[in-house]
Amino acid sequence: MASRVLSSGIPRLTKPAGRITTFAPATFNTNGGNLVWGRQLRPSLLNLDHSSPVPLVSKAAKRDAIKPCSATASDSAGDAAPVGFFAKFPWLVTGFFFFMWYFLNVIFNILNKKIYNYFPYPYFVSVIHLAVGVVYCLGSWTVGLPKRAPIDSNLLKLLIPVAFCHALGHVTSNISFAAVAVSFTHTIKALEPFFNAAASQFILGQSIPITLWLSLAPVVIGVSMASLTELSFNWLGFISAMISNISFTYRSIYSKKAMTDMDSTNLYAYISIIALLFCIPPAVVLEGPQLLKHGFSDAIAKVGLTKFLTDLFWVGMFYHLYNQLATNTLERVAPLTHAVGNVLKRVFVIGFSIVVFGNKISTQTAIGTSIAIAGVAIYSLIKAKIEEEKRGLKSA
Repeated sequence: MASRVLSSGIPRLTKPAGRITTFAPATFNTNGGNLVWGRQLRPSLLNLDHSSPVPLVSKAAKRDAIKPCSATASDSAGDAAPVGFFAKFPWLVTGFFFFMWYFLNVIFNILNKKIYNYFPYPYFVSVIHLAVGVVYCLGSWTVGLPKRAPIDSNLLKLLIPVAFCHALGHVTSNISFAAVAVSFTHTIKALEPFFNAAASQFILGQSIPITLWLSLAPVVIGVSMASLTELSFNWLGFISAMISNISFTYRSIYSKKAMTDMDSTNLYAYISIIALLFCIPPAVVLEGPQLLKHGFSDAIAKVGLTKFLTDLFWVGMFYHLYNQLATNTLERVAPLTHAVGNVLKRVFVIGFSIVVFGNKISTQTAIGTSIAIAGVAIYSLIKAKIEEEKRGLKSA
């Protein structure tokens, strides 16, 4: 009985190849496309002789005729890379990037201010921020993570203005952090979109929609309210933060002129190296004598050599990593999402700094800060939507 069933099943395997093609698509997932189809129907796998009207199949082929199909199915599944947990849930990865961006930024601002409380030398600390990041980049290049991108003289000339503005903005930000409360510095730095819009309109000649200008009104009003009643206010901190805003605005302008295909990690590494070279001379000239005379000794006497060196190392690492995480996050999300995230980051920093340092703020300062942050949020949303519309028109 078994032999009859076997013999009755054999003729089905010797039918023309054209018949085989009728059931192949139903057997395999179409995700493999023509590659799976072609592999499934390859004559060498089925051992078919197309020189005769009816292809002949040997006994060995009869036993193995089904095997190539099953093997092909497993191969086609194997060709596609196995989908891991994070690939199935990319929002978890994006959420992790946002969390680390916020976490590192908050830790940097808190540790940075604690250092200034016992070591008030912002020029030197700014050099440490960049120096630690540069050493990190050089170490990453050494092990090939990432591979160092080559740089020529033309690109170097374009990056020098970007790095100079980056250095100036970074140093003046730290001068403000050392002079006033962290929350107040970040409130003033909320004015950066206003300077960006003004530079785009009057320097680059770009037309700024009236809606963007209107959204900046709450920012200006809020910062003005917060500044008038800020308990830690002094002109050095205020003017330094304003210079930082202007510097970062010009950095954005020069960055547009220095557009390159180089990846963001390598580009930021080169900018950090050049910026470090700009920061060293003023630190040596303006703070060098004081540091050698009593700056280092006073800091070591207050917290000890180990804590002093550890704080400087970690504040530099946090500074570099949070800037790198900000870039990596931008690459994963739409500009609109990143804009909202950037506003929330400033809220987190202001809130945590008030809690950690116990800074007392007046009611008017709190209201002014809230209005300024809300204005930045509205501006960021409008600007991000305009950018997305421009991209849509270019791709259409």
